[in-house]
Amino acid sequence: MNRRWTDVALTAAAPATWGTTYLVTAELLPADRPLWSGAIRALPAGLLLLALTRNRPRGHWWWRSAVLGALNIGAFFPLLFVAAYRLPGGTAAVLGAAQPLLVAALTVAVLGERPGRPALLAALTAPLGVALVVLRPGAGLDPLGVTAGLAGAAAMAAGLVLTRRWGRPAGIGTLAATSWQLVAGGLMIVPVAAFVEGAPPVPDGPALLGYAWLGLVGTALAYALWFRGAARLPVTRVSVLGALSPLTAATLGWLVLGQALSPIQLVGFAVAVTAMVAGQLPSRSGGGSRTPLGPGRSPVSRPAVAATPAPRRATRAALRGAAARPRRAAG
Repeated sequence: MNRRWTDVALTAAAPATWGTTYLVTAELLPADRPLWSGAIRALPAGLLLLALTRNRPRGHWWWRSAVLGALNIGAFFPLLFVAAYRLPGGTAAVLGAAQPLLVAALTVAVLGERPGRPALLAALTAPLGVALVVLRPGAGLDPLGVTAGLAGAAAMAAGLVLTRRWGRPAGIGTLAATSWQLVAGGLMIVPVAAFVEGAPPVPDGPALLGYAWLGLVGTALAYALWFRGAARLPVTRVSVLGALSPLTAATLGWLVLGQALSPIQLVGFAVAVTAMVAGQLPSRSGGGSRTPLGPGRSPVSRPAVAATPAPRRATRAALRGAAARPRRAAG
């Protein structure tokens, strides 16, 4: 019980950290450079983790890392920054609240699992709470920003489910597998950023601070915790925790930018937090639960369990008994 809630808390730290992206982007990073912001956030963090772990992909993990890197990083980061630049405050983040519903559908289609009832109800309820928190009358809804936010949620949902489906190679830790995705995704963003936005921006002091925070904490650490949770918890429960991102963004808007929180927003906070906690409760029927995987274990390719010698010993004992019965009868 305690271990499960520890896994939940560590996993929840990832979306809480991602919620700082909107404040950092608006206040510290260069304007109108979403692609370069994504590349600078991902690639240095991935190279740092790769240098620390010194493990490279082998065999089919080259293309698997490329696919996961494209979904979780290469597509998601640019879409995230486009939404953050074009939508106000936490409005961009609320679009990501649709991710649990997408994850629930993909869990059935790809993993062959049915999410438990608490997780499914949380996936339906948490977005409503988030909407009460961040959507306000008169808030601008730029069509391109909305499209980018929804597309980013879809990419992240697919990446989360495939991360659970494929696991990671035996003997490879979370940090190494995370580095593969960050490097692959970052390399995908760089040429697109150069073509669309030209040369990379020259960061000033505040921008360096923002990139350092997003790269080291908001990417390297946060993604390692997120992928760790995806390997240990049912993915629908993991995705429900993503509601912490817009809630964190709204909280920072209140604390740092002086944005007021109305009674309706406070009700939304209560609804979203209650849904997230309830979504972590086990289903009575056990649906949607899986045995947590230890380090280096894949949820798909598990080593075969060797047959125990007990059945063979029982067979030999039965044969000896059968051979003894005729001798006793002859005596």
